[in-house]
Amino acid sequence: MSQLSQRPEKPVVGLPLPHESAALHVTGTALYTDDLVQRTKDVLHAHPVQVMKAHGRITALRTEPALAVPGVVRVLTGADVPGVNDAGMKHDEPLFPDEVMFHGHAVAWVLGETLEAARLGAAAVEVELDELPSLVTLREAIEAGSFHGARPVMVTGDVDAGFADSAHVFSGEFQFSDQEHFYLETHAALAYVDEAEQVFVQSSTQHPSETQEIVAHVLGLHSHEVTVQCLRMGGGFGGKEMQPHGFAAVAALGAKLTGRPVRVRLNRTQDLTMSGKRHGFHATWRVGFDAEGRIQALDATLTADGGWSLDLSEPVVARALCHIDNTYWIPNARVVGRVARTHKVSNTAFRGFGGPQGMLVIEDIMGRCAPLLGLDPTELRERNFYRAGQSTPYGQPVTRPERITAVWEQVKSDARFDERRREIAAFNAAHPHTKRGLALTGLKFGISFNLTAFNQGGALVLIYKDGSVLINHGGTEMGQGLHTKMLQVAATALGVPLHKVRLAPTRTDKVPNTSATAASAGADLNGAAVKNACEQLKERLLQVAATQLGVNASDVRIVDGVARALGREDELPWDALVRTAYLQRVQLSAAGFYRTEGLHWDAGTFHGSPFKYFAHGAAAAEVEVDGFTGAYRLRRVDIVHDVGDSLSPLIDIGQVEGGFVQGAGWLTLEDLRWDTGEGPNRGRLLTQAASTYKLPSFSEMPEEFHVTLLRNATEEGAVYGSKAVGEPPLMLAFSVREALRQAAAAFGPDGVSVELASPATPEAVYWAIESARGAAAGAAAVAGASADVPAGV
Repeated sequence: MSQLSQRPEKPVVGLPLPHESAALHVTGTALYTDDLVQRTKDVLHAHPVQVMKAHGRITALRTEPALAVPGVVRVLTGADVPGVNDAGMKHDEPLFPDEVMFHGHAVAWVLGETLEAARLGAAAVEVELDELPSLVTLREAIEAGSFHGARPVMVTGDVDAGFADSAHVFSGEFQFSDQEHFYLETHAALAYVDEAEQVFVQSSTQHPSETQEIVAHVLGLHSHEVTVQCLRMGGGFGGKEMQPHGFAAVAALGAKLTGRPVRVRLNRTQDLTMSGKRHGFHATWRVGFDAEGRIQALDATLTADGGWSLDLSEPVVARALCHIDNTYWIPNARVVGRVARTHKVSNTAFRGFGGPQGMLVIEDIMGRCAPLLGLDPTELRERNFYRAGQSTPYGQPVTRPERITAVWEQVKSDARFDERRREIAAFNAAHPHTKRGLALTGLKFGISFNLTAFNQGGALVLIYKDGSVLINHGGTEMGQGLHTKMLQVAATALGVPLHKVRLAPTRTDKVPNTSATAASAGADLNGAAVKNACEQLKERLLQVAATQLGVNASDVRIVDGVARALGREDELPWDALVRTAYLQRVQLSAAGFYRTEGLHWDAGTFHGSPFKYFAHGAAAAEVEVDGFTGAYRLRRVDIVHDVGDSLSPLIDIGQVEGGFVQGAGWLTLEDLRWDTGEGPNRGRLLTQAASTYKLPSFSEMPEEFHVTLLRNATEEGAVYGSKAVGEPPLMLAFSVREALRQAAAAFGPDGVSVELASPATPEAVYWAIESARGAAAGAAAVAGASADVPAGV
């Protein structure tokens, strides 16, 4: 076993500990970015000047009326930017635009003594617009040929030959919805300038280093003149990877120009109308199967709704292509990806980052084609699982394909899958107006950033004279438990009790050039960096302990805060060891670093091994559907998920549960609606609040919910044998959608293939039921017509 994955005696990792801030969360004492406003003097409040048109060129912007409003201090416009007027990494997102690109686009910001003064000032700003045609829907953009960014093509094998060898060929198209992040804490930033003209920004951001970079180039500064700190976030889910940068830049610009702290905090409606979502996708596909139901060829085009600017759309599409195979071997494939440009908010990262969209396409294909092939969907999926020696369509070997089967078979056993299917068949036969469905789906999700350079992490660990330890790392905490895991990693690596270790907020002046806390790689990258720093310190301390104990350093172990020599009773307490090291002038701080090895990726040929490993999981979901309304309830869910050797089991189980529920929300409930008419509100987001955008709540939770972590699952070459857990569980929710498809099909004849919209809302399920009933009526009509034909004709 590698040094990175091996665990020492009595490790703190692996213990089921609560979230490090759990008590602060439930008592309301945890501080978030906007809480710091009350602790800061003379804060100005920023409010956006939004233009409520989908597309148009600004012909006049009059700010003088705003300055006449009591309490308004300044109006920020493009003319105030000393550096680059752009908030995006692709340089296609003007911070102060002269062309409105979506309904609610902010063209200026008003600073006021109070938020109300700023709001009234923003309302007083006069904007004249030359309205232009707009593309609001994904289909409109496709028909207009409105695309931007790269168009990757993934090819493997001989697609034409694959189709020629196929016994069955099917084709179809599928459009599925975007999704709102709906984190509890909206976008927020607080900036001030110190006496040395250093800019300090508190930001609710998943990517402090990139926020720092954007703020610096907007202000015309170097990065060392800007410090960004993230205390914690009240949720992120990818929505705070790229999108916080512009809001932080507005706050920093205001602070630089006025000399006073400036706060930006969006209300819920502003956050919903100004920030990006998960990319909705449109897919066209053609698939070939052999006589046994094994995939022979796939030809597909995936089009993502990128919104008005590129943001992260290109890597989202790349990851979608890399996950269209899911757990299935596709020997011949041609998959094209593209980004549509629409006049909507710029869509961005969201938990899974394109992976769920790619995997949903193949799972929809399997669910639709199984009845056409005369196969049970579970059997069809099993026949197509990856086997040893097979590679993905982009050329990466699937190194542990047995994990796909391991989680699958364990779920079947734990859920009594075969027995319950028989029970459901009996129930459906006895209930004409209520049907149940039980579906099993699996997942294979690649872990690492597709862009190889992002796969690096840093840490700074400090040991003080009294033996206490302070760790800094580049990852951010958004409720997912990363900080909890890092505390456990540090305590394990140093061999000290957990109470000896404290964690500092994430800051760019402690650990530079960090990657976003994203791609489920937070624990992998930062955990390995923390471990590296701790091991440097431990090596120095072992030398000190060896001298004190009169043995070789290789014979000393530090366990539970005590240094002992092997085979001897002598011991040296941690605090005394640290004090001795200080007196001997031994350095008690270390910078740790980690880079993920073995990765290579050629974006041009769309080929390589972009992922360190694959995470696996499987879920069985049972639903009950009302045939009159399409309403349904989720009766039971059984999950087995592969997290390697868990760093923190309680945290990981929570992540599996939360990811599954968020995925079920995307697939069954969350229905973003836009005004697509030609009236004055064209392009307006209609679902602007929780009252109109339905989120999963307690009533949508499974009545029975069983989550098990795969045992004996050490991942070689990852920190303490663990695996990532943030994103993969979201795709376990495919089982709910497939169970709904099966329940709807149960209203029709055997072998009916049901198309199901996504999200599969009760309305969508009702229309799927009607389609199945229509198939039954059609079959009955054909049978009746045959009965009326005279014999011998």
